[in-house]
Amino acid sequence: MATAPVVETSPAVVSATPATHSGKGILSHWRLYAAISPFYLLFLAFGLIPVGFSLYLSFHRWDGLGSMEFAGLSQYRYLLTDGQFWSAIGNTLVIWALATFPMVFLAMVTAVLLNSAVRFKNVYRFAFFLPNVTSIVAVAIIFGSVFSTNFGLMNAVLQAAGLDQVAWLNTPWGIKVAIATLMTWQWTGYNAIIFLAGLQTIPGELYEAARMDGAGPLQTFFRITLPLMRPVLLFVLVISTVTGLQSFSEPQVLLQTTDNNSSFAGGPGHAGQTMVLYFFQQTFDNNDFGYGAAVAWGIFLVVVLFSIINWRLVQRRGEE
Repeated sequence: MATAPVVETSPAVVSATPATHSGKGILSHWRLYAAISPFYLLFLAFGLIPVGFSLYLSFHRWDGLGSMEFAGLSQYRYLLTDGQFWSAIGNTLVIWALATFPMVFLAMVTAVLLNSAVRFKNVYRFAFFLPNVTSIVAVAIIFGSVFSTNFGLMNAVLQAAGLDQVAWLNTPWGIKVAIATLMTWQWTGYNAIIFLAGLQTIPGELYEAARMDGAGPLQTFFRITLPLMRPVLLFVLVISTVTGLQSFSEPQVLLQTTDNNSSFAGGPGHAGQTMVLYFFQQTFDNNDFGYGAAVAWGIFLVVVLFSIINWRLVQRRGEE
């Protein structure tokens, strides 16, 4: 009677199989984990722990030196009825709208022109990206001179055109226009480079086919370029929303000399006080760290809400 042959498993396979599921396999790579650990340790120390502590702090009253006093949800209830906080939200949204929509339009036009340029492309890209890497403090000081009431360039242009001077940094709408202009100048080149990268991924055969079918430049832009650029446009809008709603340096430096009470007041009548400026005022001027933490979480919710709204609007238009 014949017996079936016994198939023996290789000793190397048998010994290697359980090792991949044991703790020794992880420990054997400890050098690799140690090499990448500084990032996670820094992120834990300067990211997760401060965020968690700010949430904990928002439920307490604390002046930064004494003992903490538990306040529960009272600071969030006060936040919902704080008129100055809602005014800061309104200022931030108006400045964001005045800066973002012209900036996106100018960035798209600039990207199209750069994409069609034949000579000196790299020079143009560097020139348009330069404002984004320039010190915002130095730029804000220059813009403060440009929008000066008595000796500013803007009023000089208005006078040359036969119009009256405008107290840009002393009127509510003048303050908002000045801040929005500064933000538009700073971010147009940056977003133009992003749009340019998106334009260069569109196959040239599509444009050639459109020209052969008799499509003009506008038809080509709205029927080919804009639909294919939708993901890039969504990215730019979300990033612009996040950065625009957290504007701080622009109004703080531009308006710090227009109000002697606080460098975070946002100018006369708090017309340029953004949400982040209000957070700094409550935290460092009033030494109310608990309420300042509650304001910070309120800012976080506003930024998330408007980022979702922008994302949904762009996605819905893409589906139509």
